[in-house]
Amino acid sequence: MRAAMNASTLLNLTSADAAPGTALGASVLALNNAHANELSWLEPARLQYLVAHAFLARRIGALDAFLLAFDQDAPYDSPNFLWFRARLPRFVYVDRIVVAAHARGRGLARVLYRDLFERAAEAGQQRVVCEVNTRPPNPDSDAFHAALGFAEVGHASIHGGSKDVRYLARDLLAG
Repeated sequence: MRAAMNASTLLNLTSADAAPGTALGASVLALNNAHANELSWLEPARLQYLVAHAFLARRIGALDAFLLAFDQDAPYDSPNFLWFRARLPRFVYVDRIVVAAHARGRGLARVLYRDLFERAAEAGQQRVVCEVNTRPPNPDSDAFHAALGFAEVGHASIHGGSKDVRYLARDLLAG
C-alpha cells in the first residue's frame, strides 16, 4: 500500500512528466512562465529537454514547487551556467526554483535546497551555485540565499544588458 502524498512530499520530475501535452508538464510550464521575469520563459520541448539533462529535477506535492539543477557536464547553453563552467571545474548549478503562490511561506524552497545539497554532496560535488537578479532586483531571493550560506562570487550583465545578475556559491563542506 502506498503512503499518501502530503504537501511536502519530494518527488522526481521526469522527462515523461514534463513531456509536451501532459498535465504535469503544462502545470510546470505555467508555474515557470508565471515567473519568467525571475527565471526565463520555457516552451514545452525546452522544458522536457532541461528535465532530461538535469542533475536533479524535483517537485513537491502535486506541484507546490519545483527545482531544476545541472552539473558542470550538462549540455546547457544558459549564459549564467556557462559563466560558472568557465570558472569552476565542478559544481551543481540551480537553474530554476519556484514555489507556487498558494504554497509560499511553508519552507518549500528550503526543503528543495536541502535535498539538493544532500544529493550534490553524495555525488562528490563541493559547491552549489546560482544567480540572483540585481536588475530587475530580487531582494527576497537575495535574503533567502544569504540565509542558506551563499556568497557572491561574481556578477554580469546578460541578455544584451537588459538584466544584471549576481553569481552566488555555497560550499557544501561548510555544512
